[in-house]
Amino acid sequence: MIEQLKEIEKTALEEISGAEDHNSLNDLRVRYLGRKGEITAVLRSMGQQPPEERPVIGQKANELKDKIEQLLREKENQLKEESRREAWEKEKIDVTLPGKPLFRGRLHPLTLISEEIKDIFTGLGFRVAEGPEIETDYYNFEALNMPPDHPARDMQDSFYFTSDILLRTHTSPVQIRVMEKETPQIPVRIIAPGKVYRRDDDVTHSPMFHQIEGLAVDRGITFADLKGVLLHFAREMFGENQKIRLRPSFFPFTEPSAEVDIYCVSCGGEGCRVCSHTGWLEILGAGMVHPRVLEVSGYSPEEVTGFAFGMGVDRVAMLKYGINDIRLFYTNDYRMLRQF
Repeated sequence: MIEQLKEIEKTALEEISGAEDHNSLNDLRVRYLGRKGEITAVLRSMGQQPPEERPVIGQKANELKDKIEQLLREKENQLKEESRREAWEKEKIDVTLPGKPLFRGRLHPLTLISEEIKDIFTGLGFRVAEGPEIETDYYNFEALNMPPDHPARDMQDSFYFTSDILLRTHTSPVQIRVMEKETPQIPVRIIAPGKVYRRDDDVTHSPMFHQIEGLAVDRGITFADLKGVLLHFAREMFGENQKIRLRPSFFPFTEPSAEVDIYCVSCGGEGCRVCSHTGWLEILGAGMVHPRVLEVSGYSPEEVTGFAFGMGVDRVAMLKYGINDIRLFYTNDYRMLRQF
């Protein structure tokens, strides 16, 4: 039995010394010290040995057990240290390597244009007003002189939740809400930026886009005031030599109404493919507030007049930055966004 213990000791020392990982070490622990291990088997067979040999065998077996436990702990510590050293070697920094660029966050081009438009009009005395994106049919259509059977509703294919609730198709409802709240106070000068929703989806239209409406109500406001404000906006946004052109048009909530064009930003008015060789690009719609809209909002068209205008922020951004596909604004491609 003593010889057997010596053989176990020799083998255990060699195998523990040669263990390469924690799994192998754990297998050796079970093999020698486990419930069915070799040392345990020796201790359990003590009853079969002559009485005079039992104390010696027991002492040798326990000493070997303690020795193996000590060797296992030392080897385990050694493997842990080697693992830490390998990890540290991998994490070492080579200061001669080129640095990795850190890309800064940037404002989205639509945000940049929205803020620029706000700055232009607040500089003229307008203030920013906001309203809900989920609107009632009354504020989105009826209060803007579009009753249920009005053909102008067909111009705006809408997203309805119920027969009376929908996603707003423009920010014009904000004008009605502000006038209702502030009547009969004058002057009213607001711009209403925000998201709007229509059933459109192609290179120049998106089902969700951004719009800014403008409204001014006071005594003695004329169409000339509207033209002056829009000319100032065009020159601040597109350059001091910019010109505008107003063409007769129709909007239910303004009368008279006009489509507003600017000199083509690509050719400067000389004519090119971008402007279909006309030299002009449409940018927004505008007009004098319809008397019916003033009445519905609590103002007397006999005492005050007003003008309103509305522009797509996405459209302005496309012209300003030379972008030919509106969907690029919504892909979040950093290669495109980092240019602004």
